[in-house]
Formats: sequence, structure tokens, C-alpha cells
Amino acid sequence: MPSQDTGDLLYEPPLREFTALAIFLGIMVGLVMSLANVYLGLFAGMTVSASIPAAVISMGLLKGVFKRGTIHENNIVQTVASAGESLAAGIIFTMPALVIAGVWSDFDFWTTTLVSMTGGMLGVLFMIPLRRPMIVEDPDLIYPEGVACGKVLRAGEEGGAGMKMVFGALGLGALIKVLIEGISLVTSGLKFAFTVGSARVFTGILASPALVAVGFIVGFNIATLVFLGGAISWFGAAPYLTATTEYLKEVMIDGVPTMVPVSLEDPALEGLVKADVRFLGVGAMIVGGLWSIIQIRKGIAQGVRETFGSYRAAMDVVEPPKQNDQDMERKWLLLLMAATMMVVLFLYFRVTDNLAISALATPLMVVCSFFFVAVASYIVGLVGSSNSPVSGMTICSVLLTSGVIAMFGYSGELAILATMGVAGVVCCATCTSGDVCQDLKTGNIVGATPFRQQWAEVIGVLSASFVMAPVLGLLHRGYGIGTDAHLEAASQGNALEAPQAQLFASLMNGFFGELELPWMLIGAGAVVGLAIILVDQLVLLPKRSKFRLFLMPVAVGMYLPLGLSVAILVGGIIAWLAGRAHTDSESRERGHERGVLLSSGLIAGEAIAGVLIAIPMAAKIKLPDMESSFSPWLTLVSMLVVASLLVRAGTAKELK
Repeated sequence: MPSQDTGDLLYEPPLREFTALAIFLGIMVGLVMSLANVYLGLFAGMTVSASIPAAVISMGLLKGVFKRGTIHENNIVQTVASAGESLAAGIIFTMPALVIAGVWSDFDFWTTTLVSMTGGMLGVLFMIPLRRPMIVEDPDLIYPEGVACGKVLRAGEEGGAGMKMVFGALGLGALIKVLIEGISLVTSGLKFAFTVGSARVFTGILASPALVAVGFIVGFNIATLVFLGGAISWFGAAPYLTATTEYLKEVMIDGVPTMVPVSLEDPALEGLVKADVRFLGVGAMIVGGLWSIIQIRKGIAQGVRETFGSYRAAMDVVEPPKQNDQDMERKWLLLLMAATMMVVLFLYFRVTDNLAISALATPLMVVCSFFFVAVASYIVGLVGSSNSPVSGMTICSVLLTSGVIAMFGYSGELAILATMGVAGVVCCATCTSGDVCQDLKTGNIVGATPFRQQWAEVIGVLSASFVMAPVLGLLHRGYGIGTDAHLEAASQGNALEAPQAQLFASLMNGFFGELELPWMLIGAGAVVGLAIILVDQLVLLPKRSKFRLFLMPVAVGMYLPLGLSVAILVGGIIAWLAGRAHTDSESRERGHERGVLLSSGLIAGEAIAGVLIAIPMAAKIKLPDMESSFSPWLTLVSMLVVASLLVRAGTAKELK
């Protein structure tokens, strides 16, 4: 069959594409990357794309192990894998809020599974009619991650070397995590605290290959902004609070619980200060979320216009499209949409046991999901998935839903469940739709069959949905998410911070619960956020500065412990140094791709080991403690090894 001249379409329609082996590999890789993103998102408030690592692993396995494989099979593998991975961000931003808010004591399996499944399905299904006008026909929408993945698939001859790099890094990340959490031979980080006058200053760095890897992936600008947020909280607000606030803790005196002042040298002080400082991040996140929506207001309008136009065009199609431009059949699309919405109605009724509030929440979810899928599909085409304001869209969804539910007189746990149920589905739909756009762009570049890719997206969503609740529950029982045990874990460096979920839990408890929010601290964080926006818009933007002050990364850094921010900054600095080592843009881009592969392996390895270690921790089995006077030095050595490998990968001229 002759190939067609369709611009980016450079390959003939596939003879072998939607195969059982490709689907199986996609599910397996997707489960690993989903697990990694659940862990990473709870730990650092960020997730990473699975498309390029999945494509490289697929090429290595199909060609190196199975001695077969086409570029189209590789594309199906990365499509299934990335569809499942994208669900992780939607779930970890929302469902842990129910545990943190005290509504759940653990993660309900069916609720979490159905939220991720229905949200992911809507993200896929709402996006399908937008494929042709947005991805094929609109020259202004470039979908950068999709183009990058297409380039990797074309360069399939590097798959074997790339796979070795990913799996080698995976083993290293897992080993370091076991040495830290499993047997305590390596300390979890290097921490320092000192007193300046009447103030206490806390600093340090966490020993985490995953955090350094995240810094490399997001780059110097974003990594610096995360550190800037940490510096504002821990070098500014924390010393001020320790100097001006009398912190108290409960102790037993003669068998009677008594509140006593906490001294500056007391180790408990850091946890108490952290509980206050995080509300600065809450204020900044709210402002950042709203500002991100304001910034893309034109894109929102254009995205909605294109969406309605695309739906009308899809309904007017008379001639059946050719196979390499054929979407999922309309009957299946409508059937799956109807079934998904019925499942959502059942889900809300199951959670709330209230038909009225379920009937109210379901159309709210549909409207918000449709709106934000249209926005995300357009925005990721302009600036990429990494810069899509998912947190901002979810914040707006939470505020809108909570306002409507409050108007109808609902409050307490019922209102929290309904609000977070809507937010969870909307967030999963938004995250998935952005990823679907990139995958379909990759498919357009390599000549994939659209309807096969779309079914692959459905399979990826369905398979990954079933692992979300077990992994979240295991991590919660092993490490703690947003509980008193979690705050104790924070002082040891192994806490799962879940900053976005903490934000939503605080808002829900403030709106519908009995929590008295510290509005002064939230307001101070909002003021800081506004100041950052003004500096960026009035100073950096007019000068066309390459370095920009994006608020959301700063807000996340304000919420996280400083040790996480420092580790992320190290990765960003390495990415910057590696980039400067290249003399041309093509070499620089290839070096960054190699660093991303190595980073993805480090993240996956640490996450897998972290989940496995959580099993004995959840069962209250005491793990070995081999800490010694050499442990801090081993920490330093392990981080230097990770840093040197990233430098080498980012500066090398070719994979070896």
C-alpha cells in the first residue's frame, strides 16, 4: 500500500501494530510507571511522563529479547503505558485529601478505582473528536512531548543502549532506596539546624535519586523556582515564626498530660513549624491556580470554540475516513461515554448514599471535565504537558463544586466526599486528555492508526486504574500520608508530603468541616504569590528573559521540606551544566534525552523499592538498622555517584 503525503506522516499504515505482545508490554510498563508516579507525586508533588522511557524499553525488549517489533508496535506500547501513567497525577492530587481530611481512614478500593477509571475514560473519549482538527490540521499546536517521542521512535536503533541505561538506573535507584529505608546503612539525608539570635534556621538535603532526577527532567528554571519557594518558607518564614511564636508540646508530668513550651534546640520544633509554614504554600497555590487560568483565558476560549466546532464537524462526516485517519467508531464512542457517566452516577451514590447530591455532582463533573479537557487539549499543544496548569484547573474545579454544593445546603463529610469525587474525576480526565494529545501526535508522526491508538488508551486507563488504590493504601500504611505519624516521619526524611492533596484537604476542612484555617498565614502566602506574579509580568516578561518566575513551582517549594527542594535544585543545576557542555542544539537535545532516560530509571527504581519496603513497614515488621558513623559519608558518596552519572549521560555524545 503506498504511503500518503500528509506532512508528518512518513510511514505506511502498519502491518503489525495492535498486537497482544504490544498490549501486554504496554500494560506492564504502564503499571511500573504508574507506581513510580504515585510515589513520586506524593513524595515531591511532581510527576514525569512515561512516553519516552516506555518507547525506549519497548524497542529494547521487542528487538533485543523478542527479535521482532515494528515502530507501530513500539508506539502502541508507549501509548498504553503513558495512558496509565497519566492517571497517577489525577489520583494523587485528589484522593489522598479524603484521608488527610479524616473522611477516610484508608483508601477505599472501589471508590479510588472508579474515580480513576471514569476520569481517565472521559479524558480519552472527550479528546477523540478533537484529534483531527487539533492534532492533524492546526499548525499552531505543536504538542512538543508527542513530537519528541516520535523522534525517539524513529531513532529505534538506539533502543538497546537506551534500555540498558534505563534498567541500570532503575537498579541503582532501588539499591540506594533499600540502603536508606530498608537497612538504614545510608542516612536519609544531611540535615542542619542552627540558632541566629532568637530564631532557629533549618536546612539540609534529602538523599533521593528520584528528587535529583526530577530536577534534571524539569530543568534549571523550574528546579530553581522550587528551591526559591523552599527558601522563602525555611529561610524567611520559619526563622520568623520560631522567633515570634511560642510553640507548645504535650508531655506527661506526674502522669498528667501537660502543654510545655518547646525550646529552640528541641527536635520537635521543626515538625511544629512545618505544620504552620505549609499554609504559606496553600495561599500561594490558590493564587497560582487562579492566575494560571487567567493567563490562558484566550486559550480557554479558543479551545472551547475548537471543541464545539470539532464535535459539529465529527457529526457531519459523511464519507468514511481512510484507515490511517480513522477514529473510534461513533457508536462505540457514544456507548462508552454513556456507560462512563452511568458509572459516575453510581459511584457518587455509592459514596454519598444520597441520590440528590449524586444527581447534582454528576452534571457538575461532566461540565467541568468537558471544559477542562478542551482547555488541556489546546494548552498542551502550545506549551506541552509539563507546563499544563492541571493544578490550577483542579483548584478551580474544587472551588466551583464546593460553592455549588454549599449553595444547596450540604456540609460536613457528605459535601467533602461529593466535592473531591468531582475533583478526582475532573483531574484524571484533564491529566489523561493532555497525555492522549501527545500520544496521538506521536501516532500521526509515525503513521499509526488512530482508532487502534484510542483503544490502546482505553486499555491503558482500565488496567492502571486497578493498581491506584492498593499502592496508595500500602504507602499510607507504610509511611503515612497527612497523619500525625506522617509528621513524625517528616523529621526522618521519609514522609510522603502530597502537597496538592494537603491543599485540598485544608480547603475542604475549612469550607465544610470544623478546621479553623490560619488565614493570616494563607493570606501571607497569597501576598507572596502576587508579588512573584508582578515581578514576572512587569520585570522579566518585558525583557523577554529566559528565566521566568512561574508561581506554581514556587508554591510547591513553599509547601515542601527544604531538603526536597535542595535535591531538586541539584538535578536542575546538573541539567544546566550538561546543556552548556554541548555546542549545538541537536547535540544538546540528544544529551537531554539521555539524561531523561537515566532519570526515569532512577525514579522508577526508587519508587519500586519504596513500595516494596512499605510492605513490611505496613505489617509493623521491624527492619534492620545498620546505621553507623560512616552513614553520612555513604549518603554523600551515593549522591555523588548519581550526580556523576547524570552529568555523564547529559554530556555524552552517544549512548553506550
